[in-house]
Amino acid sequence: MLSMTHMIVLFIVVLVVFGPQKLPELARGLGKLMAEFRKASTDFKSAFEQEMRDMERQALQAERKKSAEAAAASAAAVVQPATLAALPGAETTTPTLDADTRATEAIVVTPVVESVPRSVAEPTPKPEEPSNGTSAEAIAQPSQVPSHDQQQPV
Repeated sequence: MLSMTHMIVLFIVVLVVFGPQKLPELARGLGKLMAEFRKASTDFKSAFEQEMRDMERQALQAERKKSAEAAAASAAAVVQPATLAALPGAETTTPTLDADTRATEAIVVTPVVESVPRSVAEPTPKPEEPSNGTSAEAIAQPSQVPSHDQQQPV
């Protein structure tokens, strides 16, 4: 930065070169140039800040849209009933319930008699298919299926 002595020397040089009549005109021109520069820098700064606000607003809208889509997807996933794969030879029935009942009921999963025996030497007997239309679980008796305590470790 210029010190006070440097500014005085510069003022004297300008006074000698341009003369006392031109010096006020030069000062006015320099003042106008500085005012235009300030105005341009202020306009640039306000335009930059406006663009930043627009970008932030767009990002916020996109984030809200994503969260709304995620909420809609999770709500749709909760309303849809779960489907289980049917075992071969097992009867499958689809209950006809309205959407309100499905949303409030808990899913009931019936336990399956072991599908893979725990030991190769003692396979678990499979219940026989009834000929009168009753389900296989109704025929299976606890004496036919060994309990967990009775099974041998592999």
